[in-house]
Amino acid sequence: MVTLVRAPNPSPMTLSGTNSYLIDCGDGHALVIDPGPSIASHVDTLLEAASAQSLTITAIAVTHWHPDHAPAAAPLAAMTGAPIYAHPASTIPHDRDLELERDLRIGQTALRAIDAPGHTFDHVIFHLARERALFTGDVILGEGSVVIAPPGGAMRPYQRTLQRLAEEFGEASVIYGGHGPIVTDAQAKIAEYIAHRRMREEEILAALAERAHTIPELVLRIYGPTPSPLRPAMARQILAHLIALEGEGRVAAEPTGRAMNAGEDTMLNPRIEEIVAPEEAAIITAELGSQLRIGALNRYRLNAAVSGELP
Repeated sequence: MVTLVRAPNPSPMTLSGTNSYLIDCGDGHALVIDPGPSIASHVDTLLEAASAQSLTITAIAVTHWHPDHAPAAAPLAAMTGAPIYAHPASTIPHDRDLELERDLRIGQTALRAIDAPGHTFDHVIFHLARERALFTGDVILGEGSVVIAPPGGAMRPYQRTLQRLAEEFGEASVIYGGHGPIVTDAQAKIAEYIAHRRMREEEILAALAERAHTIPELVLRIYGPTPSPLRPAMARQILAHLIALEGEGRVAAEPTGRAMNAGEDTMLNPRIEEIVAPEEAAIITAELGSQLRIGALNRYRLNAAVSGELP
């Protein structure tokens, strides 16, 4: 049995809030996946959900380090004595490294820990075979798409993670994502995510086939001219695609030779801490990779002919 406990941290980046999951592992044991932000009432709700099912939380696992997913692990561990499991590369305080591509066994339950880089490089997905379920963190959400932002994320590893889910976990029927509703048609959602990334890259390449563009120009061309508070996220998505294409020799960057105007600088280097409270600023900064400041305004152009399948 899987119980969704949603954290009270709604925002444009977290949607209706971060999804924490309480799993009945048998023999009275429970596992919490992604305990969420360090909000006392949310930790209490997780404990109450376990108590209501006569369960004891004996393990805590995090999908990745972002501050809307991991910080509650420490207070929850302190209150329960449960060890915290995380990716071997994770920088969050944890007691035990997950054995990637092997089973995490809690009570009578085994969940496969899948290395899932792309959104971050310490991301894992958990596969619960008995439920035909995937716990995808921020690799796949219940609604919308995922931010892939350098330097903490990269587009090609993310696309390879999606492709692996499609090829190796075709029996999965349910996705428990890090945000949004539970997905009951897993294969359709995985295919949707793969198609979305291909579509976005095709739009970028089509624009560059006409002429060279800066990232702000591509944002306006692809997402439309209507002002949106999500423009910095749009810009980082395009940057992630361009970095991948540039690394493959399909796109080249060249300096414009001019300083950014105010609108371009706001889009490429958002000053999140001046707009929202510190807790939300930490989440947005992590998601957007906005600690990476873009100093020069580049223009991107195609290299030679562009053809063939995406890697």
